Amino acid sequence: MIYELKNLDCPHCAAKIEDELKKIDGLSDATVNFASKTVRINEDLEEKAEEAIKKVDPNIKLISKKSSSFSHHTNDEDEERDTFRTKLFRIIFSFLFLIAGIILSPKLHGRFEIIEYSLFVISYILAGKSVLKAAFSNIFRGQIFDENFLMTIATLGAFAIHQLPEAASVMLFYCIGEYLQSLAVNRSRKSIGDLMDIRPDYANLVTDKGIIRVLPETVNIGDTIFIRPGEKIPLDGEVVEGASYLDTSTLTGESVPRSVETGDKIMAGMINMEGTLKVKVEKTFEDSSVSKILELVQNASSRKAKTEQIITKFARYYTPLVVLAAAIALIPPVIIPGESFSKWIYRALTMLVISCPCALVISVPLGYFGGIGGASRKGILVKGANFIDILADLNIAVFDKTGTLTEGVFKVSRIVPVNGFTQEELLRFAAYAEAYSNHPISRSIIEAYGKLINDSEIKEYKEIAGRGVMAKVKDKQILAGNEKLLKSEEIEANLDNKGIIGTVVHIAIDDRYAGYILIADKIRQDAAKTIKELKKLGIKKVVMLTGDAKETAENVAKELGIDEYYAELLPEEKVEKLEELKYYNGSRNNTAFIGDGINDAPVLACADVGIAMGGLGSDAAIEAADIVIMEDALSKIPQAVKMARYTKKIIMQNITGALGVKLIFLAMGALGIANMWEAVFADVGVALLAVMNSIRTLRVK
Repeated sequence: MIYELKNLDCPHCAAKIEDELKKIDGLSDATVNFASKTVRINEDLEEKAEEAIKKVDPNIKLISKKSSSFSHHTNDEDEERDTFRTKLFRIIFSFLFLIAGIILSPKLHGRFEIIEYSLFVISYILAGKSVLKAAFSNIFRGQIFDENFLMTIATLGAFAIHQLPEAASVMLFYCIGEYLQSLAVNRSRKSIGDLMDIRPDYANLVTDKGIIRVLPETVNIGDTIFIRPGEKIPLDGEVVEGASYLDTSTLTGESVPRSVETGDKIMAGMINMEGTLKVKVEKTFEDSSVSKILELVQNASSRKAKTEQIITKFARYYTPLVVLAAAIALIPPVIIPGESFSKWIYRALTMLVISCPCALVISVPLGYFGGIGGASRKGILVKGANFIDILADLNIAVFDKTGTLTEGVFKVSRIVPVNGFTQEELLRFAAYAEAYSNHPISRSIIEAYGKLINDSEIKEYKEIAGRGVMAKVKDKQILAGNEKLLKSEEIEANLDNKGIIGTVVHIAIDDRYAGYILIADKIRQDAAKTIKELKKLGIKKVVMLTGDAKETAENVAKELGIDEYYAELLPEEKVEKLEELKYYNGSRNNTAFIGDGINDAPVLACADVGIAMGGLGSDAAIEAADIVIMEDALSKIPQAVKMARYTKKIIMQNITGALGVKLIFLAMGALGIANMWEAVFADVGVALLAVMNSIRTLRVK
């Protein structure tokens, strides 16, 4: 179950809570999402989780979320607004006392020092109350070396060496930075919330007493709902009355409206644009497309990218190391005669001020989260930040053929009988042999036959994986499948499939070759352009794996400009071939497999990143793949690669910028070139810029 972590504003706290939760049996894989302030926990472990959270921060509350919506207004938003308003007033009054202290200090110093101290102390406490409280609370709980501890030690040290204006002003400007940073993070969260504002608020349920407005969660399968123009589709179902155009952009990224009429399937989250519709509900709300999408996006943080993991570990050691470096800075006045203690203490305090790792800890997960949210708006569902890293460094793209590079809509285009059989006989026996199969090719043969099939005539039906089917029809043994089936059953046939584009189904009757049926499958309109764009993006190799005949695969590969193809593969052979491609040219390559997500589960799982096409509403696709393209548009594949690279580029900018500024000012502080004012401006500035930069991933190209 998803829980909200109310009052979670500190990225360090998020990391600490995650560590504490992982110590609990049953929560070893718990992941805190700082960007959405959520965590997934088993309900029976809620009490233990609350105890663990209190160890880190008693102010953080664990609240169950009944829905996975980001965007609905709650009382928490009002409380949050009040909190921000209170912080702003404290900052304003702190600033006024600081200005008064600076102006009056020359007149008060020496004669009325208690008033001088009071002005700066009041300014200091007004600004830093929450920082001081958190620092001392953490110390009592045995948790130190966070940003609150650093700022408290640095500013109290400044008071100790009588740097009153700097002590108060550093705390004030740090708190201003934290305030602006929190606003930026909230803005980012709201932006993601706006992107994911696809959850319907209500459903119009058709009853004997008329139409009543209810929560989508209360509607059952088989109920009828009424949808007016401008309303969101609340549940997946079938149109039983009416016709309209639907805006599907929030789900698929497709801007062209989709027309629907009686008999068409529609998905929750789409928007009805024109006419009224009556829809028979086919899925409960928790199983609807919109719920799956929201859940996938929210839970994407459970799979952290290596960059996130490295930064989290780095932050744990970085702060103690800086404190140690600051302590070492106190050695020179001990060993060098005449050196001033206050000068070196001041340098050490300056180092502490610049050392807060907030910019890194906040901006990296926020960047990934924004990238995932932005991609979802374009119809690209990414199941984890780790897949963004893989996609950004993709080397080899491997495509399935049927239903991926081709449309997967099969039609019988030619019937070629031999050895005295007629076309009618060949088609009839093939249809009877394929009667129990759900494969698209089988269905196309049955459709071409077009007559009622008498099941009583079919006996001993058997599917042979990767080869075809075998059945007894009216005491005749029928084989229908590919060349491998003929060879395995030792059926002699003079085969010449050169120049044939399509899938060939060979038929044998009583161990005698009877001919073949050619099934045509149309290549997708954007397939060639997609392959070309992937190569422009620097993908080393584009490969096609298929179970179809070699001649068919060769013709498709030539037409699309595919580098390599492997045909007549069984499912396990596709996995073996993909494993080989991972180590192509003797080096480890990041591989992506793009398939329909239904028949290719093993190879989708084997790839570094599995991408399912046309996955909207497909349970199998969402389950098997790491990335789901929510419509049958191959052009989304290069778009996904660009999205990943753009997101990673922003994140690397944040890391290099933050570390660069901090290292420069750490060195300047140690050398006495930078003062505490400059240090706090640098620290706050780089954190704020990093957060604002992360928001750019929401507008991923």
